[in-house]
Amino acid sequence: MGREVAETCMEGMILEMVSAYSTRFYATKPDLAARRIEAIGYQVGLQLSERYTTERPRFGDHLEAIKFICKDFWSELFNKQIDNLRTNHRGTFVLQDNRFRWLTRIPINSLPNKMDASQHDPSAPTPDNKAAQDTSMHLYFPCGIIRGALSSLGIPCAVSADISNLPACSFVVRIKA
Repeated sequence: MGREVAETCMEGMILEMVSAYSTRFYATKPDLAARRIEAIGYQVGLQLSERYTTERPRFGDHLEAIKFICKDFWSELFNKQIDNLRTNHRGTFVLQDNRFRWLTRIPINSLPNKMDASQHDPSAPTPDNKAAQDTSMHLYFPCGIIRGALSSLGIPCAVSADISNLPACSFVVRIKA
């Protein structure tokens, strides 16, 4: 019998983890908070990938492994497959999830009206930048999960995320040579 965790518990845990690392533990060092959150995701992805591939033969190439992530691995995590996979056939893959569940419940502060640039210090964080930074902090964990899963499959890579149209999210995987 497999172990399962309620989806709301998982989402709550991720929200709390991101909040703790970005506002309490490393409030003045967002880069360090991001690295820690991604490292936790990496360990989770590594362990989940090992669990899900124990009875599976090794993948022949990068594309097979990426397809496994998009179909089987994503289905285990989110009960759905990745909506779209694109590649340039040179080691870059874009995994598109049109309704990424972990972004649907993130509280986004209502954005203020435009401010007069002459009365504003450009180096000071604006509410727009703060909301974008808060949302992007939540993406380090799933980026780490993807990187850890692929690392477990013998594929070193870098993973980044793009959230230009919430709650849609694109994960860009760049295979390291």
